[in-house]
Amino acid sequence: MGCFHSKTVHLHSPEDPPTSLDDSKKPDPDNENNVEQECEIPAFKEYSLNDLRRATNEFSTGNIVSESGEKAPNVVYKGKLENNQLVAVKRFSKLSWPDAQQFTAEAAGVGKVRHKRMVNLIGCCAEGDERLLVAEYMPNDTLSKHLFHWDKQPLPWEMRVRVGYHVAQALDHCSMENRKIYHDLNAYRILFDEDGDPRLSSFGLMKNSRDGKSYSTNLAYTPPEFLRTGRIIPESVIYSYGTVLLDLLSGKHIPPSHALDLIRGKNALLLMDSSLEGQYANDDATKLVELASKCLQFEARERPDINFLLSAVAPLQKQKEVASHVLMGLTKNTGVLPTMLSPLGKACARMDLTAAHDILLKTGYKDEEGAENELSFQEWTQQVQDILNTKKFGDIAFRDKDFKNAIEYYSKLVVMMSVPSATVFARRAFSYLMNDQAELALRDAMQAQVCIPDWPTAFYLQALALSKLGMDTDAQDMLNDGAAFEAKRSNSWRG
Repeated sequence: MGCFHSKTVHLHSPEDPPTSLDDSKKPDPDNENNVEQECEIPAFKEYSLNDLRRATNEFSTGNIVSESGEKAPNVVYKGKLENNQLVAVKRFSKLSWPDAQQFTAEAAGVGKVRHKRMVNLIGCCAEGDERLLVAEYMPNDTLSKHLFHWDKQPLPWEMRVRVGYHVAQALDHCSMENRKIYHDLNAYRILFDEDGDPRLSSFGLMKNSRDGKSYSTNLAYTPPEFLRTGRIIPESVIYSYGTVLLDLLSGKHIPPSHALDLIRGKNALLLMDSSLEGQYANDDATKLVELASKCLQFEARERPDINFLLSAVAPLQKQKEVASHVLMGLTKNTGVLPTMLSPLGKACARMDLTAAHDILLKTGYKDEEGAENELSFQEWTQQVQDILNTKKFGDIAFRDKDFKNAIEYYSKLVVMMSVPSATVFARRAFSYLMNDQAELALRDAMQAQVCIPDWPTAFYLQALALSKLGMDTDAQDMLNDGAAFEAKRSNSWRG
């Protein structure tokens, strides 16, 4: 569908600085390569509530990826937009943002802070009492999961250093964009993308309460000045970065006061995560401990700035050439589409429902190899006339995109016909898809396959339904199967 243009794209937050260089063309702050940042993120836009209901399967509990907050609870859902893009949709409590205009303006401002080290914000919705943010979807969990709840292997030392550096880069970019306040930086705010690279959530740039003063983590981890004044300042973000460094060093969530006692007692290496089994240089560990200690100073003015963080962590990276997904032992999904796809297969692969509908209309019933003609050899009865009329009305509704009536007529037809029709099941499956009933669509597409076991259309429609249900791996398998039957048919015609 390409890039969207937002009604809010020209709205400016009071914190926005004047800028003469488009975000997508700014150089990467990693000066060693000085590569221009590529930006393939769609333009920030306002989504309708219906858009996001469809994307999240009506905010299904099965789509929930995280829940947090007691005073102001919010939930994050996995969703899929109509252009097939996976997104994370954060749904705030009704009381978090009473003013819809303020919420939209704030979101639009955050939406302009684009960077490859950030989980970028691509949209919002403020309808009625609903306040929703839409961001890129990160498929490989949070830092919290990989540090505290790992299954197969602990997060390797080199990856921990990379997290520290990438987060510092993200904070540096936010600072340059005059977004120096990041709310509640912690291990849940750092996520891993499809390449296994760590990224900082853009959600933390939003004021997370009506007055922008809330801090949701345990008080033991909050900056001292917040406890004194109820407000956070740019130096508070450095303090929170220090708590993240403690998490990375220890593999546990250690209160800063306890960690500082160990550091002062020259027992810094007691902080280290035992699951790493010494797979790091003691000098490097000591330097990271010292940096954490500087960040956690009680007086805000004694903490280092972002540039100091970058210069301190950068030299500790020793395996920069190794891809993150390799370090983490992740299987990277390349998402390669099969090469032999019909126009319908390609339309289903890219979730282009308009093109798929056009192709199904043009194909008609020709793939059923004369099944339609059986009626002409039957005794002409009122029942046959009813079948023909029902099919006719169903086909007219399908042609006119009146999918609700198409479902009704095709459902009657399925009951009336003595020989099941693959095309009727396929058309009803597509109609169910257009009515956001993906499970019923999947059932009908499977019935079409029962009627004609090697029919590519049946596989492609199953792929569409599975994609709508968020079952992307299974959808890919169905596309592959459809392409295989496509190739088989093509070869048989050539023979």
